[in-house]
Amino acid sequence: MEVLEKRLALSFLVGLGPIRVKYLLSKLNDLDELYQGSLLHLKKITGFSESVLSQLNRKEAIEQAKRELENCSREGIIPLFFDDDAYPRRLKQCPDAPIVLYHKGATDLNHRRMVSVVGTRNFTPYGKSLVHELIQGLSQAGVCVVSGLALGIDALAHEEALNLKIPTIGVLGHGLSTIFPRKNLRLAEEILSQKGSLLSEYSFNSLPIKEHFALRNRIVAGLSDALIVVESKTRGGSLITASFANDYHREVFAFPGSIRQECSAGCNDLIKEHKAHLITSSDDVLSMMNWQTQGPSQQLSMAFLPTETENVILSTLKRYESVFIDELVQLTQLSASTLQVNLLGLQLKNVVLALSGNRYAIR
Repeated sequence: MEVLEKRLALSFLVGLGPIRVKYLLSKLNDLDELYQGSLLHLKKITGFSESVLSQLNRKEAIEQAKRELENCSREGIIPLFFDDDAYPRRLKQCPDAPIVLYHKGATDLNHRRMVSVVGTRNFTPYGKSLVHELIQGLSQAGVCVVSGLALGIDALAHEEALNLKIPTIGVLGHGLSTIFPRKNLRLAEEILSQKGSLLSEYSFNSLPIKEHFALRNRIVAGLSDALIVVESKTRGGSLITASFANDYHREVFAFPGSIRQECSAGCNDLIKEHKAHLITSSDDVLSMMNWQTQGPSQQLSMAFLPTETENVILSTLKRYESVFIDELVQLTQLSASTLQVNLLGLQLKNVVLALSGNRYAIR
């Protein structure tokens, strides 16, 4: 078996979601142990019951993976595994991140600044003007715009990004063999033609079923540094996405609206319940995210002479807009305790900023 087949087959194992697959891998020496080992052996090393292990359908998972790789090769789709360098680093910090993502397009999924914009399908003229002004303002800060390629605010966000020639990513709730809703087929084609990207956790021929779209929203939330809700009713996908973003310690923003407008009720509730920051313009987002410029200053004070350990931390932080503490442990190979002590020292020296969600950045 090819390594790619064995890795991709992990997403086709029956009865195991991303969290359990990652646990399973932590107990294995290699993937051959999973696909060729006996159920008794797997039960001993994983603690999974025989009933769980017997329904994995390991052989069929491999066959599905072979077919999927053929589809990917034919359609120019890149399967990304959660431990690949090209896999979205922000999403890696989410415990339920997909084992595999299917990527079609040319956008860097680890773009320096990423913002998700979501909202209702049935937007008002007020919502449309907000999206236009928001994306226009954010474009000056070099952001990548993420949304769900749905009708309404999602589509408007993608369209504005395309008009301004800034990167945009559409996250789908189905396989890349089709586009749903069909009305957005042309928009999807335009995204790809302008070197944007389409992204999905679902295999090539997966259908657009309701449950997929709710799960898709966690990827929209996890991909970005911040989520902005433009217009939303009191129930719907936008509020689900906002809930995921809060769980993932992302910054959540919402535009307020009239108390008599149904399309603003969800945003008003998010603000009222302290689940989103109230914003009135892109300037508010840029200020709260410390994104007033294209990037952090790379020049440190001449009076500041970092230690060897501080240099390791700073050189890592300079590569990104902000970095999660867990990422820093992996990237610097420093212990969590050493990092914490040095990060505190760098904050006191006014060199590093501590951000929400256990993230750090160069000041």
